[in-house]
Amino acid sequence: MRSLFVMDPLEKIQIDGDSTWMLMRESQRRGWPVAFCTPSQMGFEHDRPFANVQSVTCLDASPWFSVEPVERIPLEAFDVIWMRKDPPFDMDYVFCTYLLDLVADKTCVLNEPSSLKLANEKMFALFWPELGPETIVSNDIQHIRETVDRLGRAVIKPWDGNGGRGVLVTRKGDPNLGAMIELLTEEGSRSILVQEYLPEIEQGDKRIILVDGDPVGWFLRVPTAGDHRGNIHVGARVKACELTARDREICAAIRPALKKGGMVFVGIDVIGDAMTEVNVTSPTGIQEANRLMGTQIERALIDAAERRAREFPRGPSWKD
Repeated sequence: MRSLFVMDPLEKIQIDGDSTWMLMRESQRRGWPVAFCTPSQMGFEHDRPFANVQSVTCLDASPWFSVEPVERIPLEAFDVIWMRKDPPFDMDYVFCTYLLDLVADKTCVLNEPSSLKLANEKMFALFWPELGPETIVSNDIQHIRETVDRLGRAVIKPWDGNGGRGVLVTRKGDPNLGAMIELLTEEGSRSILVQEYLPEIEQGDKRIILVDGDPVGWFLRVPTAGDHRGNIHVGARVKACELTARDREICAAIRPALKKGGMVFVGIDVIGDAMTEVNVTSPTGIQEANRLMGTQIERALIDAAERRAREFPRGPSWKD
């Protein structure tokens, strides 16, 4: 099972919390050849997409990776391609999915490139408005202000943000509200999300990891004092939790769409009883869930990749 990871440069990987690292190690543990490239190393020539890749071996200590010289290899030579480039989801990211589209009928690409284009973290959740907080999407400054006044307390954020970037909590009568709206909408030229504030965020933002549509791991990310964001990289504390009946209801509701769209590795965010995001582009949380629950989610993911890869015709040899 020849695996390619399209990802950020290796030197950017934070070993103690990175999910791609876990997938690479598990692939290697099974004896599978592993290679990586960045999106900028992909292209098209001779009637098929190629990438300048490097074979890689994961090590048990720093520098953590041993890499081989660059080879130019057709993407169809791989059995599995993991699209693991971190957000932002910009046009460079979209261009990468176009190249992956060209090989998606020959090679198992996870998550499927067509779904990567559809499933924006925040907007995709709006396919199930009954599962989430009250939300509007607008660039109308007056409409946004009126919505915040009606809700009393609200969260405003960019539709294309990530990692808590630009997520602001405001309220009716906030003297900074006008400036916040003008800044996030760029004077009314960009749409933003406005959602009702969920006070349960103080107990934590629950990350639920789904593999092939089924929940396999979960934990809370509890914001630090003085910060409303449940993002680990801004200091949120990870805490064990239970999967509630409502959580299972949410997972069951979105499962058919995830299965149909080839979204094998997904992380959803739940605050209280409301789903706020569906993370498809490069979900994380494997290591945190494994530590708290004693799971090995990377094994479930590689099992799922192997099952899907069997459905595809074998491509040319690695060296062809």
